[in-house]
Amino acid sequence: MAKHVYTAAVCILASSLALAAPPVADLKGLDALYPALDVLYRDLHQNPELSFQEVKTAAKMAAQLRAAGFEVTEKVGGHGVVGVLRNGAGPTIMVRTDIDALPIPEKTGLPYASTVTAKDANGMTVPVFHGCGHDIHMAGWVGAAMLLSRSRDRWHGTLVFIAQPAEEVLQGANIMVNDGLLTRFPKPDMVLGLHDTPLLPSGQVGIISGAASAASNAVDITIYGKGGHGASPHTTVDPIVIAARTVTTLQTIVAREVNPFDPAVVTVGTFHSGSKRNVISDEAKLELTVRSYKTTVQTQLIKSIERIVKAEAMAAGAAREPTVRLDPNEASEVVVNTPAMAAQLLAALRKTMGEANVMPISPTAGSEDFGVFGRVAGVPSLQLRIGAIEPKLYAASKAGGAALPSTHSPFWAPDRESTIRTSVAALTYSVLELMARPVKPSAVLAP
Repeated sequence: MAKHVYTAAVCILASSLALAAPPVADLKGLDALYPALDVLYRDLHQNPELSFQEVKTAAKMAAQLRAAGFEVTEKVGGHGVVGVLRNGAGPTIMVRTDIDALPIPEKTGLPYASTVTAKDANGMTVPVFHGCGHDIHMAGWVGAAMLLSRSRDRWHGTLVFIAQPAEEVLQGANIMVNDGLLTRFPKPDMVLGLHDTPLLPSGQVGIISGAASAASNAVDITIYGKGGHGASPHTTVDPIVIAARTVTTLQTIVAREVNPFDPAVVTVGTFHSGSKRNVISDEAKLELTVRSYKTTVQTQLIKSIERIVKAEAMAAGAAREPTVRLDPNEASEVVVNTPAMAAQLLAALRKTMGEANVMPISPTAGSEDFGVFGRVAGVPSLQLRIGAIEPKLYAASKAGGAALPSTHSPFWAPDRESTIRTSVAALTYSVLELMARPVKPSAVLAP
């Protein structure tokens, strides 16, 4: 069934290219495109794929770009897709969407909810759900590709639309770059992306200037004790007690070691030790996520963690030094939106989408690998934030009502039509603005 639905979406989108294209400045063409985008979105939502498994999703994105007239290359960095549309001399703008889903169950109750399961990297069967809105991102990205292709009389230059796998594990961007994204294809002069957000109502666009998403490290700690009978703790070195003290002391890093003007997060997400109530185990394991907006602060956090973990073990008389390991596969740098690009698009989008619908917003502590493209290419880059909460629900929550689900929640359900339409509009208007007035590489700032 999903195959037929998807095929219909491609046909509708492809046929819409033959329609007389109204001026893209008022986006009247979006009304003709939207029904097919909705079909595509539902298909993507019902058929999510985990990181590194995005075979069918990538094929769908490739088909959409071909329908829009792009030259398409598949399997760039695993399941990455690159589409190139040349339209004379002018800037090269890269537009990125992410395509992978999360290993969490969907509990939205929507008629098109995902019931998909898959085997993860450890061979475990897990539920799969677009709980971060990558299906919204893809629908908006496809819509913008279609409108821009239809409106080549309004811009000149080169578009490079990329569908990136493995964002949820913070690896896909680097893998695509390492597979020649910036050498095999036109190198961008600017990079653009988007992400849905629960922090704004649907219909609104948020723009962050400077640091936008936090640097992130996954830290694995193993504390070694001396096991024994729970009735004879004096004959043991209890790793649970050491780990408990460690968890508490780690909280002093942000409270007492980091400059209060520098945001930082040290969260202990898991604590594992023991197998039976009357047995003191040999080991305790902690898993942490560590986040900040400056490379210097991130380095400080990691060093402080190592110092505290080792000191607590030494104070308890542990015979063996604990291990502190950073997982290289779960690390990201700060995503920095180029301030000049942010200021330019804030002004431009306010003119086209309405003063009240486009606003500066604060950064988030979430992490992303979008910033890799602009950083490695050394060019201006920006990720737009697209409001995804139904406006009445958003207003009720702000007025003291029930808290609303966020991304990565089993209940994440964006206000579908408004969010997709806003995504298409924001990307399309942004590309047109940047084609007309490119941001210079000298505007790039380091984190």
